[in-house]
Amino acid sequence: MEHVVLFHSVYGLRPAVSTAADRLRAAGHQVHTPDLYGVPAVGSVEEGFALLDRIGQQTVLDRARAALDGLPPGTVLGGFSMGAGVAGAMLAERPGTAGLLLLHGTGASPAAVRPGLRVHLHLADPDAYDPPDEVDQWQREMTAAGADLVVHRYPGAGHLFTDPTVADHDPVAAELTWGRVLAFLARS
Repeated sequence: MEHVVLFHSVYGLRPAVSTAADRLRAAGHQVHTPDLYGVPAVGSVEEGFALLDRIGQQTVLDRARAALDGLPPGTVLGGFSMGAGVAGAMLAERPGTAGLLLLHGTGASPAAVRPGLRVHLHLADPDAYDPPDEVDQWQREMTAAGADLVVHRYPGAGHLFTDPTVADHDPVAAELTWGRVLAFLARS
């Protein structure tokens, strides 16, 4: 059983995050889904970026940091899209992190990676926000830093393919992702 935190995407804390958390809880994990915005989720990515601009990246990171207070040092950090970046940012402050679960976006600076850190990336192929050459470069740098990195690419899927409420949803890729996530957490 793992402690897991899942940071939401730029849309805010949507039902898809709660559904994902429930899936992981059903497998025996303790899952936390902090609201980094403190306001209702929005319906489009454009509204999400406007909301993020209004709230501010520093406030989002401060709220993520506060959400991690009191959680075990070995908590698995995870996130959806923007939330993957938040999880990666928190890694630098939590050297005992058991694993990094990145859904729909890269996250973490190679400088924050300790040798052997288990990192899973699940990404659309291609992804509108993470061009293949940038992902390849990130993958080389993370591996060189010592991460035990596995990259899962999902050809033809849309960016937020695990979220059944957006046009990007790909049910086959989503099911494959959640099976792989559960296997990753079982080995953490």
